[in-house]
Amino acid sequence: MIETVLFDVDGVLLSEERYFDASALTVWELLYSNNYLGLNPKAFKTDLQDDDISQIREQVFQNDLVLKLMKARGLNANWDMIYLAFSHQLIHLLSQIRDVEQSLINDWLAQDINRETLSAMKAIFAKYQLRIDYGAFIEDFKQTNAEKEELLTFLNHVAEQKLGVKTTIFKRQSSLWDICEHASQEWYVGDENIVASTGKTSVQNGKPGFLNDEKTIGEPEAIGRLFQSLKDEGVSIGIGTGRPELETIEPFKHLGWLDYFDKDRIVTADDVLHAERDYPEHMPLAKPNPFSFIASLLGKQTPVIDCITKTLPLKNAERVLIVGDSLADLYAAKEIGCRFAAVLTGLSGKAARADFEAQNADYILDHVLDVRGLITDLKEN
Repeated sequence: MIETVLFDVDGVLLSEERYFDASALTVWELLYSNNYLGLNPKAFKTDLQDDDISQIREQVFQNDLVLKLMKARGLNANWDMIYLAFSHQLIHLLSQIRDVEQSLINDWLAQDINRETLSAMKAIFAKYQLRIDYGAFIEDFKQTNAEKEELLTFLNHVAEQKLGVKTTIFKRQSSLWDICEHASQEWYVGDENIVASTGKTSVQNGKPGFLNDEKTIGEPEAIGRLFQSLKDEGVSIGIGTGRPELETIEPFKHLGWLDYFDKDRIVTADDVLHAERDYPEHMPLAKPNPFSFIASLLGKQTPVIDCITKTLPLKNAERVLIVGDSLADLYAAKEIGCRFAAVLTGLSGKAARADFEAQNADYILDHVLDVRGLITDLKEN
């Protein structure tokens, strides 16, 4: 019998499309804008139409093949995807000036890449005709079986291979990772909400954001009825998402979903980042680490360190069902010892079935609304 259902958000309740759009725009901005590498500042603008956004995303993510590779390797957080795609392209750009600027490259990769480093790179890049190659990402990452966090550190191998430099600077929670995160938040939440979201002002103004343009996976009212029916059956519900708090709470409030949840059981990327800053020795805590789902299950009143160090699998974990659209969700569920229901409404759609079957997902559903029938079947059987 299932006593608790924990939902992921993107690809399960809300569409991931706008996040992927914002991710592509962030990589594009970091490459082209004068605020960053400035490869073509005249081409950069913020007043984009949907057709413009689609074209940029098609280029940056190679018709989503880059995204699908990342997701298939268990990488779930958009900020990590942005950092991975941009950092790889940065290494590719540096490889084109290696013969004449090796000394500078050695210096740049000897320490954390920050805004000052990017500015210095921009000045040097302006002297050369450099070529962006988004397709090189797939070629390079097919060389490795790296998954999850290892994808980020594999960049150090790529740097050694292409630049002849041994480095360990490419990793999560670095200065460059923070730069990528903030730029992506500008695109997603827009000028009006950036300070509330990040505590910082915009580097680039003029972004309206996508926060008011959320797309739901199903009819909002139908999903609301799902939540209510679960509660009526005595099933508790929670959220474990890679979205920041603002981008979770505000859409839920607008859609009428927030009232179904105890806010103490809505765990977001903000909670993960706070936990990582307080307990850096336990990083990374983002999915596929099970922290967000454990914190949602136990409630945020539970001390963070208790959630981090909980002995797994949890006792009576079979009474918990996690509903997600990614392998990162599945890996987290397996570590906790609970059941996992995959929904085929994520980036790969129904094509994801084979991956979930290969990883022995407990249940594979066409849609989140099918959760209600699943719970009924499990109760009767």
